[in-house]
Amino acid sequence: MENKLKFFYLRLCPHCKKAQMLIDMIKNENPKYANIEIEKIEESEQPEIANSYDYHLVPTFFVGNKKLHEGTVKKEDIIKVFDNYLMAILPVNN
Repeated sequence: MENKLKFFYLRLCPHCKKAQMLIDMIKNENPKYANIEIEKIEESEQPEIANSYDYHLVPTFFVGNKKLHEGTVKKEDIIKVFDNYLMAILPVNN
């Protein structure tokens, strides 16, 4: 599975700018999230990648082909995306 968190956005989208600001804030506030690698995909510059995923709104986050969030975000939404991402990529210890 691809280990980077995919972040689909549009450069001029105010919701995407807010999402980026929240990402930076949360990563600075909590070391648990500091090393999450995020692959940013500007959908108008990389339409071939964007069109291969099932979403309609930005910002949108995926891990692999699983959508974690789509649309406007609040701080708690980004934290939930990060937590779900970490659960998806960490091996299960049984």
